[in-house]
Amino acid sequence: MDGGGDKQATGSGAAAAEPAASLPRTGAQHLLDALQAEGVDTIFGYPGGAIMPVYDALVDSTLKHILVRHEQGAALAADGYARASGRVGVCMATSGPGATNLLTGLANAYLDSVPMIAITGQVPTSLMGTDAFQEVDVFGMSLPVVKHSYIVRRAEDVYAVVREAFAIAREGRPGPVLIDLPKDVANARAVARAVRRVTRAAPSPHELRFAEARALLSHAKKPLLYVGGGVGIGNAERELREFARLTGIPAVSTLKGLGACDPDEAHYLGMLGMHGNPAANYAVQECDLLIVAGARFDDRATGRLASFAPEARVIHLDADPAEIGKLRACDVGLVGDLRDLLPRLVHPVAIRAWQRRCRVLKQQHAWRYDAPGEGIYAPALLKQLSEAGGNRLIVASDVGQHQMWVAQHWRVPYTAAHLSSGGLGTMGYGLPAAIGAQLARPGSTVVCVSGDGSIMMNVQELATLRRYGIPVKIVLLDNSSLGMVRQWQELFFEKRYSEVDLSDNPDFAEVARAFGIPAFAIERRDEVEGAVQRLLREPGPLFCHVKIDARENVWPLVPPGKSNGEMMGCAA
Repeated sequence: MDGGGDKQATGSGAAAAEPAASLPRTGAQHLLDALQAEGVDTIFGYPGGAIMPVYDALVDSTLKHILVRHEQGAALAADGYARASGRVGVCMATSGPGATNLLTGLANAYLDSVPMIAITGQVPTSLMGTDAFQEVDVFGMSLPVVKHSYIVRRAEDVYAVVREAFAIAREGRPGPVLIDLPKDVANARAVARAVRRVTRAAPSPHELRFAEARALLSHAKKPLLYVGGGVGIGNAERELREFARLTGIPAVSTLKGLGACDPDEAHYLGMLGMHGNPAANYAVQECDLLIVAGARFDDRATGRLASFAPEARVIHLDADPAEIGKLRACDVGLVGDLRDLLPRLVHPVAIRAWQRRCRVLKQQHAWRYDAPGEGIYAPALLKQLSEAGGNRLIVASDVGQHQMWVAQHWRVPYTAAHLSSGGLGTMGYGLPAAIGAQLARPGSTVVCVSGDGSIMMNVQELATLRRYGIPVKIVLLDNSSLGMVRQWQELFFEKRYSEVDLSDNPDFAEVARAFGIPAFAIERRDEVEGAVQRLLREPGPLFCHVKIDARENVWPLVPPGKSNGEMMGCAA
């Protein structure tokens, strides 16, 4: 086997052997055996020539395979499954275009630290390197967007490689792993070699570092929690909320950190950044200490980095040592499991004046929902739907203006209830991710919020909804344009609109019905209540086409090159 692309520190530890199967089986059978040993119950995929031996073995397997209608849909559904369940998502495709169609989903999972296994068929080893039919070097192509890649060259290695791949996908900072399986290896019979497990030692900061961090807390007058996606990834929501409760330190969140903080907590100020709540952005600019938990100082969160939290000292907690000091120098860096780090950092603080200041900011900049006119105001609809559905709702958002409205106005009770393509910004993410989430959590109500641009990227997955009766609810916000691009052209390109007009959209409700999905359309504010009730009460999949004003923009907005305190569309 060949391996490459591991971007995690490997650590060290003792290895333990696992007994191998005693009977010869095909490489394809070993693959499925290993998936079942890892507790996998669902695979998202699409068959083809090079992967056909695996699909043949599936006939005799108890694994549930979901036939998507495009390989990108398979990868994004596996991503949604992983985010909603906390387990490793699995997708599968054939060689050539099947494999390349997975790459966007791999990049999406890599940038958002989502554990995923992608299995691709490959031409027989004797033909590799000959430009054979449907041969591409997916091993090489995937290296920048995976934690690790494998080409398995012997059938006896398949079982062990799969088990090792799952360990890599899960450990440390999670991410996707690719397994490329040549057709002859999938067909060959062999006894599986033993699995050798390596227990990797987790880093543990010295107590002196905690003493330094507590000293910073003791002297801070205006400390602020800056919460990122690493809290949810590390299953540290309980510890984060307990830290916030015990200290009373106000908190802000990144897009991927939404749900880590209690959304109803008085000291929680909401999302920061380019489209963040003004209260959150102003608090960051005023604070004198940032406690950064699982965040990476992403440009969409910080604005002009040189002027981000200009007066603040920094305590940075993260599972990935590569993030400490990468973009912003920190005074104290704590690397390890956030579930262990946060409780050890609890320390008394005297910050009543700062708490009052943050409450005032929160009141002054509370979102308003009294937009004039009879048309549907998308933020109000999203707020109403999320509050009516309560904690049983999971939202899978596509990318665009509607993504930011969801982040601003949807009540997110826990991190796995908000699925959004953060790092890559993948249009077409919402529908397949919602499919994966619904299969991962069948007892929840999953809502896909999409736009008229994004829905067309993977609209074919409506057929997947229909085939399996997956009860995803789709809320399509249709402004007949590529709204976010149009907004930027309006504000920064002198209204020179270029290729953003989607006024020739189809009747989306009719499109949904053609796929066999019940659908309805609304365009007036007095129709919203009935639509919300129908979405929450009607069983099975349902498509709600919401027509909104094409001129509506997302506010506030931090212009490029500006600090977070220089927001457009916001009164200071």
